Amino acid sequence: MDIYVRVRSSIMSWKNDTPLPADVPDPKFQSWHQFDPNSQQWDPVDANEDAESQRAEDTSSDMVLLTWNIDALSDGTQERVTEILTFITHLESKVDIIFLQEVSQRGLRLILSDERIRGSWFSSAHENTPCRNSFTTMTLVSKTRFGSRHGSETSRFALGPVWRVAFPSHFGRDALFCDLFVPSPTDASSTTRVRFANVHLDSLAIKPSHRPRQLAIVSSFLRSAGRGLVAGDFNPVLDEDAVLVETNGLTDAWTALRPGEPGYTWGADGKQRFPPNRMDKVALLGLKARKIEILEAQQVGELDGQEHTQSDTDILESQQTQPEVTLWSDHHALLCSFGLGE
Repeated sequence: MDIYVRVRSSIMSWKNDTPLPADVPDPKFQSWHQFDPNSQQWDPVDANEDAESQRAEDTSSDMVLLTWNIDALSDGTQERVTEILTFITHLESKVDIIFLQEVSQRGLRLILSDERIRGSWFSSAHENTPCRNSFTTMTLVSKTRFGSRHGSETSRFALGPVWRVAFPSHFGRDALFCDLFVPSPTDASSTTRVRFANVHLDSLAIKPSHRPRQLAIVSSFLRSAGRGLVAGDFNPVLDEDAVLVETNGLTDAWTALRPGEPGYTWGADGKQRFPPNRMDKVALLGLKARKIEILEAQQVGELDGQEHTQSDTDILESQQTQPEVTLWSDHHALLCSFGLGE
């Protein structure tokens, strides 16, 4: 291995107090942001401020993640984004972390202008975060669960660093990483680092495919932290993609919890020129998946504010009998709960 690469990685790891692999692209560290009602802006989170109020009685390290490709290219961005946010904020399950993919510049500003997001979430992005190649990924972390890492001494759920790593890619894709600190499963008075990777892997059946290298980079970062997960749009459209999760030593939450179920998150309406596919995945390292389910993208204008989960057969049958409609996204979401212990 190039000694320069090893030394550079060691310096970066020390400077940011973050374990990093030595043989992967350089991370680009950034700030978390929270909305300041006085400045009316999303400002960087000060690492020395007091942690936000949290559920003091909550000592469980179990968390809930929602991941959704919200479709940057379809019309009706304002209506679709608004209803997606309404749907998420009305879920019975209290979501701790939200991964979004295909967030356009307009979609980003709509999300960050929503009062529910402003009041209750930290964001990896701010209003002027650039969207490379038409769209980007963003991560939201619940302020009711997490606070500043170096804030209140009683805070055991805390934000860690957040950064991006550029992929080898036909489309300029990258991975959005963050570390979160949660109570240790063996000692509730101490914290454990958990690493999260929000991804939108390369699209289409282009050869040579960059997806094997992209997921290898992500898994290397997860292993350097010891435990974590990667979730998002994996775009598994080639035969080789079917085994990428397992060959990288990760556990596919869907196949672990719901073996034999197809788990389609794209194309289930039968209107695409490609067959239905489980495009979106959650893959874990050193974590235990508790539950995973599909949240169906509904028709714009028919939101009833209630949680909707359906089997793949229900989704196929109901959508094949519907007339042409505008859905929130061409992808369904995944909702996954997981923890550190058994």
